[in-house]
Amino acid sequence: MNHSQDIRRLLGIRHPIVQAPMVGVSTPQLAAAVSNAGALGSIGLGASSAAQAQESIRATRALTAAPFNANLFCHCPALADAAREAAWLAHLAPVFGEFGAQPPAALSEAYRSFLASEDTLEVLLRERPAVVSFHFGLPPAEWIRALKSAGMVTLACVTSLEEAALAEQAEVDALVAQGAEAGGHRGVFEPEGDLLLGTFALVRLLAGATRLPLIAAGGIMDGAGIAAALRLGAAAVQMGTAFVLCPESSANAQYRAALGSERARHTRISAAISGRPARGMVNRLFDVLDAKGAPTLPDYPIAYEAAKALVAAAGARGCHDFAVQWAGQGAPLARAMPAGELVETLVRELGEACPQPTYSAP
Repeated sequence: MNHSQDIRRLLGIRHPIVQAPMVGVSTPQLAAAVSNAGALGSIGLGASSAAQAQESIRATRALTAAPFNANLFCHCPALADAAREAAWLAHLAPVFGEFGAQPPAALSEAYRSFLASEDTLEVLLRERPAVVSFHFGLPPAEWIRALKSAGMVTLACVTSLEEAALAEQAEVDALVAQGAEAGGHRGVFEPEGDLLLGTFALVRLLAGATRLPLIAAGGIMDGAGIAAALRLGAAAVQMGTAFVLCPESSANAQYRAALGSERARHTRISAAISGRPARGMVNRLFDVLDAKGAPTLPDYPIAYEAAKALVAAAGARGCHDFAVQWAGQGAPLARAMPAGELVETLVRELGEACPQPTYSAP
């Protein structure tokens, strides 16, 4: 069975490549360029209101007639704890003081989980993007059935055999197997139980345990990496860091410069930035927030508001040492080129590295 052909047919794409839905970096322009090149572009709606989600879907659809993916965050809704949040802000106050600033008086939940956003579900059912994917967990089974009944393909990010079993029981159409190498937020359902499995180990484990097609994610940056994932049992790959340097992304100049520097060789996973574990290029933000003796973190995404306020305070004084710059372990391999050209390059490299019948170019 040619799993690559199966998933390409399922997703309506020519190439077994998915651009990761990176909130804060992905744009309708990036997603459309990737989709127009025959891969699957993605928009990250995890931090969007229902109105913003609708706007992003419509903006992307205006730029492409090809399928694209809309991604949602399915974390447990945050539980506010004023005492815990005050302690965290007090812990950060001396660093704010370095920049002549005060921490926020209080923290809030800047965006809701999809699990608490039935209005966003209504937007999806009305707008009907071709693909909908879930991160941090799963929505109710009846929501998944409703999305599928409306003609949408559903993907779930998983990091373990246990999560894959839950996703299969929920009847999603395919799994995004995210290894610990991946940049940005870990898709783990319960962060305390993260096994930190690598991409290829996870793909091999899942290949023998699930009937669902697998999309390998984490550390894959070129055609050789795609070929390796396909040989190990993946039907396609998801790539995020590889697309950050594309001009269509919203990465700022400092982010782009960091990816092209020695800093790209040093990434680390931290939960202290947002309240959930995420991998990024190490800078002073990691060192400050991961300091020993720190108080208990506020819930995700409440903790993220504190980090963003600190980034803004430092930035106002011209200091970018606290910038949040998510990146995977393959970051030094990132290439700066238009998204469509990058897809073409990846496909050419894949064809060179992966002979028939593992991958058959259209």
